[in-house]
Amino acid sequence: MSLIDTRRRQMFPTLSVGQLETVRRFAGSGSRRFAPGEPVYGVGDRHPPAWFVLEGSIETSHRNGLGHETAIAPVGPGQFTGELSQLGDRPSLAAGTAGPDGCMAFPCDAAHLRALLVGSAEIGEMVMRALILRRVGLLESGDAGSVLVGRADAPDVVRLQGFLLRNGHPCSVLDPDGDAEAGALVERAAVREDDLPLMICPDGTTLRRPTNAQAGFALGMTAGLELGKLYDVAVVGAGPAGLATAVYAASEGLSVLVLDSRAIGGQAGASARIENYLGFPTGISGQALAGRAFNQAQKFGADIAIPVEVGEIDCCDGGPFRIHCDGGKDGGSVIQARTVVVASGARYRRPDIPGVERFEGAGASYWASPIEAKLCAGQTVALIGGGNSAGQAVVFLAPHVETLHLIVRGGGLELSMSRYLIDRIMALPNVVLHTGTEVAAMEGDSAGGLSAVTLRDRTTNAQHRLPVGHLFLFIGADPHTAWLKDCVTLDRRGFVLTGAEIGDAVPRLPLETSRAGIFAVGDVRAGSTKRVAAAVGEGAAVVSQIHGVLAQVR
Repeated sequence: MSLIDTRRRQMFPTLSVGQLETVRRFAGSGSRRFAPGEPVYGVGDRHPPAWFVLEGSIETSHRNGLGHETAIAPVGPGQFTGELSQLGDRPSLAAGTAGPDGCMAFPCDAAHLRALLVGSAEIGEMVMRALILRRVGLLESGDAGSVLVGRADAPDVVRLQGFLLRNGHPCSVLDPDGDAEAGALVERAAVREDDLPLMICPDGTTLRRPTNAQAGFALGMTAGLELGKLYDVAVVGAGPAGLATAVYAASEGLSVLVLDSRAIGGQAGASARIENYLGFPTGISGQALAGRAFNQAQKFGADIAIPVEVGEIDCCDGGPFRIHCDGGKDGGSVIQARTVVVASGARYRRPDIPGVERFEGAGASYWASPIEAKLCAGQTVALIGGGNSAGQAVVFLAPHVETLHLIVRGGGLELSMSRYLIDRIMALPNVVLHTGTEVAAMEGDSAGGLSAVTLRDRTTNAQHRLPVGHLFLFIGADPHTAWLKDCVTLDRRGFVLTGAEIGDAVPRLPLETSRAGIFAVGDVRAGSTKRVAAAVGEGAAVVSQIHGVLAQVR
């Protein structure tokens, strides 16, 4: 059964007359009458308001890039249209048309809708839950949003599909070799093999083998980049620490911009299941946790622009700071902010295996999502790593594959992995543990992808060949601080020093860097505890320190 079948009342709640009057006070706009069949809003519309129906109905639907329309549900008196696009400056993923008897409704734009969510706890909870569930419904439908035309296992298809889904955008994949419509489209457009995949947006825009930045711009994901505005806080990085900063700062009335070059959630967003995060006894996926934080930040009015690569920052004492970004249609942009929070986390570490870059996206992966699990279903795979992220990936992947070889350089898992994960891994019948071992070589070609790896015993130097179809790399990460250049003081490994750790005579706030007005939180900070809960805590704690700096600036 679909989500709409099981949770229809929550997806399409009906407000009472009194609740509608409350909404009208927040909306601050008059009602409008639509004739039968008249369009109310369309797929791709910018700044789409939520429409609250007083009389009649609005027939809602979604459309994918190939123009296939699917009815969602009629919205009647006391109900409202919209999903998460209505909270920000993102194009609409759905459309609405006045029903057979027409309708009368009043609009509530993004700013007033956010005011409603915060100002009325009861109505806000109903509306927020409905908007989230409707987006989940679009993601689960399989026929909404963008269409990627190309082989499902092609590196660029995997990259784009992962980018879109990690950022909460629905998409589907069609193989031109197996789908007649996709094949006809490729033939009609005279598309060459090196032009694939095609990405066909819901509004019909077609991109040939786009980068993530080009895809994000076409879908309006960088719409939160408001040039010329002086923000109170610019957060670089949308992992748990950065999103926590955004939520707490925006909820306290500060103007906030969050920038990230990849996706919400950072490394934690790629975790299949986090089971030791406070308040989630049954566990939660990193993507779900990041999605909830993203929605919270939007609810309180934070601007979030993804994917935007931060190139450098103009350093000065006391601000405002100028952040140079690459992104958008016309290239570079400059953002100004009174304070900056460095939450850029770490980049996945590439192992010292000859030629590993040839297999990235074609058999070698730095995360384990449902996309990768589907691609390697029933195969023999290998995974390198001994930390908690590696353990979570093993537990997630094992039920999908025939055999999983876990490769660890050290003598065991006890020094680097939580006990609950070790116990769970030891109970998995199809996991083979190789300790004191490393991968010395990889075999395969561009057409068939990875076919085998060579394992080397680190004590005896003995080697043996292991046929595998996929290699997952969880060997840690290096701090993402190159963009800071010489702006703040780093330790010898490249992590950002804060507070007393800087070691000079200047009194500093605990999370403040060597540059007044610039703070660091999460994994990028030297001495931080590499746990999601610790990152969230630092993201919350830094806001009070930001208030102190802003008070002096003002």
